[in-house]
Amino acid sequence: MSIHETGPPGREQRFARLFDHAYAPVLRFVERRVHPSHAEDVVADVFLVAWRRLDELPPDLDDARAWLFGVARRTLMAGARGQQRQQVLAVRIADNPLGQHVAEIDVDFMARRLDVAQAWKRLSAVHQEALALTVWDGLDAPRAAKVLGISPVAYRLRLSRARKALRAHLQSLPHPTPVRAAEAAAPRSTS
Repeated sequence: MSIHETGPPGREQRFARLFDHAYAPVLRFVERRVHPSHAEDVVADVFLVAWRRLDELPPDLDDARAWLFGVARRTLMAGARGQQRQQVLAVRIADNPLGQHVAEIDVDFMARRLDVAQAWKRLSAVHQEALALTVWDGLDAPRAAKVLGISPVAYRLRLSRARKALRAHLQSLPHPTPVRAAEAAAPRSTS
């Protein structure tokens, strides 16, 4: 689908089409990199840039979404300094509280999820970002490469290394018994 799909709509209509298509994915992209209380402000800045540079955006909506991810990434980097920069680029695995339904959860699934969360924390910010762009943001190599400002070949290499690093971290983790995994997932009583 294209920003300009139905002929030459007005600037406002093109922007509205882009906003409808990309707001939620851009917000999720930013929320994985900053505290949720700051995410909407960053996204507002991203769409302000999009409004100002609307004529420069790729006509394809998915390409434009990738372009917005790149703007979001640069906005986050510009707002960070020194050590904070690495924290901004680190991608967090979304927190999904388990609630009261722990007994209904597949113990093996929980053990794998805990392993992935532990292995994810061991990855470098560069590897986290490469994996997140493909897995969570759904970008193909050319679009993910544009977000990072690198070639598609360089991105594919970075993604391959990130996958290899994640597998290595997963293999190096001690494998908990199913009972331990269930205990780790169960809420603690305070009595």
